[in-house]
Amino acid sequence: MNRNSPKEYVFGVRAVIEAIQSGQELDKLFIQKNLSNPLIKELIQVAKVFHVPVIQVPVEKLNRITRKNHQGAIAYVSSIQYASLDHVIHEAYQHGREPLLLLLDRVTDVRNFGAIARSAECAGVDAIVVPSKGGAAINSDAMKTSAGALSYIPVCREDNLKTTIQYLKDSGIKIVACTEKTDKLIYETDLKLPACIVMGSEENGISPEYLKLCDDKCKIPMAGNIGSLNVSVSTALIVYEAVRQRQG
Repeated sequence: MNRNSPKEYVFGVRAVIEAIQSGQELDKLFIQKNLSNPLIKELIQVAKVFHVPVIQVPVEKLNRITRKNHQGAIAYVSSIQYASLDHVIHEAYQHGREPLLLLLDRVTDVRNFGAIARSAECAGVDAIVVPSKGGAAINSDAMKTSAGALSYIPVCREDNLKTTIQYLKDSGIKIVACTEKTDKLIYETDLKLPACIVMGSEENGISPEYLKLCDDKCKIPMAGNIGSLNVSVSTALIVYEAVRQRQG
């Protein structure tokens, strides 16, 4: 049974092109593999210009989403307008705040993402940074789980997280990885400075290439028998440790 609401996606090559060109914010674009007609090529080019993530998929995947004449193209509509990371950082500094950002690597579960957004908004985080590909869809489920927080907290979608991390470092922002691969606790880490906290997936953690770029690493203390926390809970704990330090 199809769980996706028709309001959350646009299908048909020309319809998707028009949606992109009209300024509609799209979360991702599925294009049928091995299609290379002129209209599909035009769609791919338009998607590239407007930085819409394109994913090549088998026709069976498209047919599972809709049985209507999708012509090999289905685009998921984002529930939010993405923000400019440069603008977010500038606004924070302009208002005399030390920026506090979250960067999510491979966090794909929609409900986890919504819960993270809820905690981040309540804590006053300036923005959440997500990758163009490999992250959770920002759809109605995410909006519901966030309890409306995604209507308020800026989300910045970036094509290359490695480049983004370097940009943040160049902007005077400390990159802090929340990872079990360290002995240092979150309470021993200076989060009062301009900071971007990096959170990885529950299954694989933070990608090694990003972990190498981080300025500091810290972990949440664990005293029980279970070795890990849900990523949304972990995020809330370290974000509120930053809040505690900044108010102390």
